[in-house]
Amino acid sequence: MLAEAWRFGPVQVRALPHVPGLRGEPQVRGLLADWLQRPDDDTLPLARDAHGRPRLLAPFDDRDAGWSHSGDQLLLALGEGVTLGVDLERQRPRPRALELARRFFAPAEAERLAALAPERRETAFVRLWCAKEAVLKAHGRGLAFGLHRLELGGEGGDPDAPLRLLACDPALGDPRVWRLHEWIPQPGYQAAVAWHPRRPRP
Repeated sequence: MLAEAWRFGPVQVRALPHVPGLRGEPQVRGLLADWLQRPDDDTLPLARDAHGRPRLLAPFDDRDAGWSHSGDQLLLALGEGVTLGVDLERQRPRPRALELARRFFAPAEAERLAALAPERRETAFVRLWCAKEAVLKAHGRGLAFGLHRLELGGEGGDPDAPLRLLACDPALGDPRVWRLHEWIPQPGYQAAVAWHPRRPRP
């Protein structure tokens, strides 16, 4: 069972056990209420926008929360002054990793995966997928926006280096303002959290 907590810059992340097949929101409301010092989760000002993205409302609209579950684990992230996304993926065999990358990823990402030895390719694929999904969750449209509309890579093309956003669709903003942290919360799982400074409200 995961029983860990992490802080990455302005973002804190907590791991919780999860029952596969159940929605994550009912489970995270209690912890979010505790973090925000609400008397109970029924008073938590949490709503979904038109695209289904969860958002904290006043008086906590300067903060952002997100969660992700896979297998029997769940991650909940909370940040202040940022817009964030978090993703968790269970490691499992993915024999079609290269085929999926060529179909859905940016061409340069697929090329880098193709250059790796087969025994390293599946792990690299999951790292990319997880990090991309974290960015797209922060953006608010999720996978529907398109995995090919952002390119991630390690410094100097190093496949073992930490991933960063190299290029993206203008709708995602300037890639240089994005921050990304990836880690292994426990053996068999890959996690990523992405965030950028919150843009002023119009």
